[in-house]
Amino acid sequence: MSLVRYVKLRVPAGTAKPGPSIGQSLGPLGINMSEFCKQFNEKSQSIFKKDVPLSVRLHAMSDRSFSFDLKTPPTSWLIKQVVGMEKGPGSPNINSPSGFITPEAVYEIAKIKQEDEIMELVPLQSICRSVIGTCRTLGVVVREEDA
Repeated sequence: MSLVRYVKLRVPAGTAKPGPSIGQSLGPLGINMSEFCKQFNEKSQSIFKKDVPLSVRLHAMSDRSFSFDLKTPPTSWLIKQVVGMEKGPGSPNINSPSGFITPEAVYEIAKIKQEDEIMELVPLQSICRSVIGTCRTLGVVVREEDA
């Protein structure tokens, strides 16, 4: 039972179902799609709300078994939820921002992102800077709320 390869997927929490998007990644590895969907839905429903997009890193083994790790939702998705955007702008412009976010919300998003295994040793301040950079790419300006 040796590792064949890693596969990265983006799957909505609690609603994974066997289909072309998952099948194209898992089919060549011989992994049972319905079993993956069943395990993924069980694991993700208890942690996240339904339909939250999650990154999944699947470890495919030579005997057609698998294991997987769940990651937090993408930073851009979290920002869009806070700001109330459906999708990002075609061409972000700081002069005409598409939304505003408070430093407190940036801090909360950074705390969520710190739960990822890869980010556990990264200082929270650095993660906040990364979130602010993602805000800029979405045309969202970080500022205090007006009183």
